[in-house]
Amino acid sequence: MDAAVQPPVAPMLAKLERELPTDGYLYEPKWDGFRCLAFRAGQELELRSRNQRPLARYFPELVQALLALPRERFVVDGEIVAVSESGADFPALLARLHPAPSRVARLRQETPAFFIAFDLIALDKDDLRGQFFQERRALLERLLTEARPPLLLTPVTDDRREAQRWLEASQGAGVDGVVAKHKELRYEDGLRRMIKVKRDRTADCVVAGARWYVGQPLPSSLLLGLYEAGELRHVGIASSFTQAALRRLVGELEPYIVALAGHPWERGFLLGGSPTGRLAGAAGRWSPEEMEQDWIPLAPELVCEVQFHQLDDHRFRYPAHFRRWRPDRDPRSCTIEQLEAPPLDLGELLTLE
Repeated sequence: MDAAVQPPVAPMLAKLERELPTDGYLYEPKWDGFRCLAFRAGQELELRSRNQRPLARYFPELVQALLALPRERFVVDGEIVAVSESGADFPALLARLHPAPSRVARLRQETPAFFIAFDLIALDKDDLRGQFFQERRALLERLLTEARPPLLLTPVTDDRREAQRWLEASQGAGVDGVVAKHKELRYEDGLRRMIKVKRDRTADCVVAGARWYVGQPLPSSLLLGLYEAGELRHVGIASSFTQAALRRLVGELEPYIVALAGHPWERGFLLGGSPTGRLAGAAGRWSPEEMEQDWIPLAPELVCEVQFHQLDDHRFRYPAHFRRWRPDRDPRSCTIEQLEAPPLDLGELLTLE
């Protein structure tokens, strides 16, 4: 590929902080999708994931849109997101990674993808990584002047109050925080030079099961549930306990161990499955007819408070962090409504028509 910057390139990363920085920063929504670098040289185009996986075959609509730009040589950094009827949809994005061309063609129509551009690291014969971010941003805006969906330009602001609004509302619509970039930031491959700020959330969940380490008398994770329409819905797990905490858990859980018969999940949970079930810590799938039971039922009487980051259809995408027991909570009062949050409307940030 005859480009000023050749693949592979490790995308510049962000370090996590709890508050938005000030003095000379520009702010962008932090998109919840696949990080992607787009390399174009003439009619050649490559899409590379953060770990250098080629993505072009799965997103032909993005290839077509990028090849339609008037400039023939560039490298753009951005995020791929998928949109379904309910809005930005990470599980649907995972489903787009399918090996069958016929399935790719069908999913292209059912859950279209968008490429949200937020940095420009090469244009024509120029490597832009040594230039300031505000200069790269200006060039990116000119490159995408005539762009239309599915190719989009991420919004940016120097107003910290506006960025704070994005941050407080970043529980939906494919936004999970704010990225801050100093105006004089240079693009440094693979290094954590940007700043990302997220808001963690908490929920009081019913502990209705546990998994044990193989060959060890210690629990590895707690299976969490929330009530919805009178039924206990499995929403994820809590894990990553210290050894001391695990030893305490043995005694705390033992009085609640029960038989599977009569348990709320005796007939299985998440029988419909979910692409997020492939991710560590996601609410999984279990059916007594189809697979061996790999968990121990617990009477749904214990309540714990957990801290979590991201949700997919009211399920924790990653393991939640155990914070404390809540003996003061009635398990039946732990409902799915805790996971509801007013989403940030995509239409406020992007023009999708």
